[in-house]
Amino acid sequence: MHWIYYGTRYLTRVALFLFTRWRVEGKENIPGQGPLLITVNHLNLADPPIIGASVNRKAMFMAKEELFRSRVLSYMVRSYGAFPVRRGGMNKEAMRRAEQLLAQGMALIMFPEGRRSQGAQLESAFSGAAMIAARHGAPVLPIGIYGTERIRGITWLLRRPQITVNIGVPFYLPQVDGKLSRTELAEFTHSIMEHIAELLPSEYRGKYDRQESSAYES
Repeated sequence: MHWIYYGTRYLTRVALFLFTRWRVEGKENIPGQGPLLITVNHLNLADPPIIGASVNRKAMFMAKEELFRSRVLSYMVRSYGAFPVRRGGMNKEAMRRAEQLLAQGMALIMFPEGRRSQGAQLESAFSGAAMIAARHGAPVLPIGIYGTERIRGITWLLRRPQITVNIGVPFYLPQVDGKLSRTELAEFTHSIMEHIAELLPSEYRGKYDRQESSAYES
């Protein structure tokens, strides 16, 4: 890993200790080695470095391709361990890179929603994470992060918002050797998002709140 990766992790932890009330729960659920697909909800631009600082494993990121258009920003983002993916899609190069990393026993962090939530609630997710997990057979580690939606402007530095990173138990999706059907992808994606939702307070769960879904169906 590049020195920027370790430097950013260190500075992120310092900033979290100084300016927030940062809490990480479930660290014992993180496998110490082997391939791992980490899936997280997305509330703020600060989420990737905070997740990186909260997970005690070297991890790579999938990041939207817009971040790689500037030469300087691209250098910084790549040095932090990220590689580009097309927003809303899963291009072959990104898929190949993800599978290579998992085959090497690395941890890969993905935000299935593909964008920040505007209302601090879970939104419909894209199928990329489910496709990778089903094709590779790697364990999926769900993480729920909340409180980062309060990081706005400058005044949040004085309020020291509570930021919680809740790490769940790894699980597996059914492994599929052939081509996944749309129905399978939808079911697997929904399963990943429900696991994330279980790690969030009810007001953050959005459409993946099982209680609301059950009440609506009844």
